[in-house]
Amino acid sequence: MALSSSPDLASNALVNTFFDGDLIARTFPRLITEGLLNTVVIASGAIVVGVLIALLAAMLLLSDRWWIRLPARLYVDVFRGLPVIITVMLVGVGLPAAGIRPFGTDPFGYAILAIGIISGAYTAEIFRSGIQSVDPGQLQAARSLGLSYLKAMRLVVVPQGIRRVLPAMAGQFVKDIKESSLVYLLGLAAGQRELYFIAQEEVARTYNSSPLIAAGLCYLSLTIPMTYLVNRLDRRLREGPHRRAPASVEPDLPQPPVPSTAGEPR
Repeated sequence: MALSSSPDLASNALVNTFFDGDLIARTFPRLITEGLLNTVVIASGAIVVGVLIALLAAMLLLSDRWWIRLPARLYVDVFRGLPVIITVMLVGVGLPAAGIRPFGTDPFGYAILAIGIISGAYTAEIFRSGIQSVDPGQLQAARSLGLSYLKAMRLVVVPQGIRRVLPAMAGQFVKDIKESSLVYLLGLAAGQRELYFIAQEEVARTYNSSPLIAAGLCYLSLTIPMTYLVNRLDRRLREGPHRRAPASVEPDLPQPPVPSTAGEPR
């Protein structure tokens, strides 16, 4: 009897530890009203910061002069090589400790900046590869029309390059959303807590992992739709809008000539 009940006890313990319905139901309101909103704000701000930094770094990486490429290359190599947790701590804790406080004592701004710096390093390489994949003739054609180098890059080459790397950018944006969970290390104030922070507090209070499952579902509600949305946009840009074929029109066939009767005997 004891042997048969042992698997049942283990199964119940597993379910209660990870899928406690009552605890998940109690955690969801805070996750949605506070955690989900703050996660979206942090991730969106980091994406904007990362894209702006990446565009500048990508243009520097494409320069013919090594002394222009060098700062961008150092930035990309350093922040792609450092663990995310170290960058978050250096920006969120190290900068204020060194007296550099662009956001005062508010950790929210440092959280966005830290994730944005990391995102910019990865996105810069994505932009660089996309821009370099564009046929050089596009730039030459734009210059032949009288556009300056910067204007030709901004209006012709860069838009084509970005369009070609949309799936890779979607992957990076999803990564930004997931990495926003590490900003809990900065000690966000009440009302600023993101999804993982709230779930981790509930786990520490109840010694149950069900809040982490609830937080994971909230993360999936952000990342999966974003992936499908970007993939659909990419497919639409590659294939173009589907248009209805025009109704077939019968071509005007040439009519046989009418034989002339002039000059014939009566």
